[in-house]
Amino acid sequence: LNMSTIDPQVLTLSASSRAYYADSIQNFLCTAPATIIGQLAQNSAGCIRDTETGAWQQEIGILKSSLADQAGMLYLEFCIPRMGRRIDAVLIIGPVVFVVEFKVGARQFDRAAIEQVWDYALDLKNFHEGSHHVPIVPIVVATEATLSTPLELVPDWDNVYRPVRANALGLRMVIEKSLRSISGTVVDSHEWIESGYKPTPTIVEAARALYAHHSVDAIARYDAGAENLRITSARLETIVEEARRSKRKAICFVTGVPGAGKTLVGLNLATQRQLHTESSSAVFLSGNGPLVEVLREALTRDEHARQKGNGNKVRKGEIRERVKAFIQNVHHFRDEALVGESAPVEHVVIFDEAQRAWNHIKTVDFMRRKKNRPNFACSEPEFLIRYMDRHTDWSVIVCLVGGGQEINTGEAGIEAWLDAVRAHFGHWTMHISSRLTDSEYCAGRAVEVARRQRNVKFEDCLHLAVSMRSFRAEHVSSFVKALLDLNFCLAHEMFDRLADRYPLVVTRDLNAAKSWIRSRARGSERYGMVTSSKALRLKPHAIDVRVDVNPIHYFLNDPTDTRSSFYLEDAATEFQVQGLELDWVCVAWDGDLRFTGSEWSYHNFRGDKWQKIRKEDNRRYLLNAYRVLLTRARQGMVIFVPSGDSTDPTRKPVFYDQTFKLLKDSGIPVLA
Repeated sequence: LNMSTIDPQVLTLSASSRAYYADSIQNFLCTAPATIIGQLAQNSAGCIRDTETGAWQQEIGILKSSLADQAGMLYLEFCIPRMGRRIDAVLIIGPVVFVVEFKVGARQFDRAAIEQVWDYALDLKNFHEGSHHVPIVPIVVATEATLSTPLELVPDWDNVYRPVRANALGLRMVIEKSLRSISGTVVDSHEWIESGYKPTPTIVEAARALYAHHSVDAIARYDAGAENLRITSARLETIVEEARRSKRKAICFVTGVPGAGKTLVGLNLATQRQLHTESSSAVFLSGNGPLVEVLREALTRDEHARQKGNGNKVRKGEIRERVKAFIQNVHHFRDEALVGESAPVEHVVIFDEAQRAWNHIKTVDFMRRKKNRPNFACSEPEFLIRYMDRHTDWSVIVCLVGGGQEINTGEAGIEAWLDAVRAHFGHWTMHISSRLTDSEYCAGRAVEVARRQRNVKFEDCLHLAVSMRSFRAEHVSSFVKALLDLNFCLAHEMFDRLADRYPLVVTRDLNAAKSWIRSRARGSERYGMVTSSKALRLKPHAIDVRVDVNPIHYFLNDPTDTRSSFYLEDAATEFQVQGLELDWVCVAWDGDLRFTGSEWSYHNFRGDKWQKIRKEDNRRYLLNAYRVLLTRARQGMVIFVPSGDSTDPTRKPVFYDQTFKLLKDSGIPVLA
């Protein structure tokens, strides 16, 4: 490449934007292909293979012939950081944004290519402010394909068009027909490129991006509601460095509403410290087995594909071992502490979903029965802190704590951690927010306990108050909380706030629910069915919670696998979905949690009948199970409440009717 032919000013423009190449279509048509390729290579800042250069050569040629007589802006290799990918070409012409993906040499339009360009278009529509209100036309160009069907332009409700297929000669016709058919205000290309990008990745997407050495800044939203993510991440890094330099010990509590980004903050801290020495690196620990399995497998598959794409031969097993050292099961970490009295290798540990750590009774019982430790006297939080306290110089514990997320017997919540620090670790500095006043955090008792700690620093940036899970509506978690608290007025108010942006319906027909959810998912958007682990009387609807759902297959495998969430055959329970998420969710609501008209009624199915749950803790676990289920959907949700069967004493209509009425009266529209 003749690099001397590249205009330095154009290089600066491209390097400062989100594309490797950015220029007006008029200038593009007048610029030599070698100059454009040189600019692409320069801005890629990586090793460019001959095949990639050849593909660029053909793409540029096709674009030059297709864009003659057009005016607008062209971006090549446009960055989509949430997905860790780049769009081949983005065109802004008149009122339309075109998203173009080239498959050079391809004779057919495979499903993966169509989903890929659709995902790009949806990413811009959902996360890029300049694209919220403009028509977006995604185009797949299989350069050698033969087209046998007429060109159709089909818009969806949000003005993202269904992917259009074109070959090398047909791209020009697609662009011209789109511009004749679509009217509207001309898109200002300068405002468009300068507008904010606010991605909200799934936890799997976030882990992949962070493990590939993107920072939380690159994948997090950029708005006032999400600013806390960056502030919290930066503050945690500062606390770690201060502890290391001053040889002190600190414990931090990162709290927040469901989907606020607590796990994202923890993963960011762990990945950002990967490049540090072993003694100051961090390990991400979780007692959530399904989350650990899914993240490990996702990172392994992603890294293997990346290495393979770079021409490196590496075994999946080798990658898997490296990933295992980065993300560990907290119970395995705990068991290491039982062997000898040495300190762990890591000085920084992040406990995800720390509220699920076991209380004193369950820990003592487990150690007696499973580990032959009859005289064990600690709760799990106390024992884990003692393990980190073995370091003679410094250590940092970061507890990621969800409110109202305890879903199993013996899960202690945040109080057990606070009590352990207050009673036994006064030499540790505690960092915690003063905003823990919601009922999920024991109505402020957590703050009262923290105030009695000798070395406590209240830092409100450690509480994440805005849900990032649903990029359409941050009011989902507030609606769910109000609904489960039976705060009818607030629930209706919250629903009114989310209704226009977050599709939510209720039905008594499971087939209608499945059809609704399938019809709304686009591209590679993932959908699935979830239900309570106590929902034992959904079997007549072919929903059997006793069937073991493998979370790796459910969350990661494609629609051709019957074990994947896409098939809507297996329903994952709160234990399999906590900490994970889907784009679209069908929640199947059984008679275990019933509304009576004035309060919730809690039930277990034993033998051949439902039995009331009397213990307050177990009632709370069941309510929290539904809190988890109702906050898994990023884009929309359908709730299925059976009609029951008057001839079946285990499925009487009265078990379900009042619950259905409650949901309907909260404002949720009924799906016919």
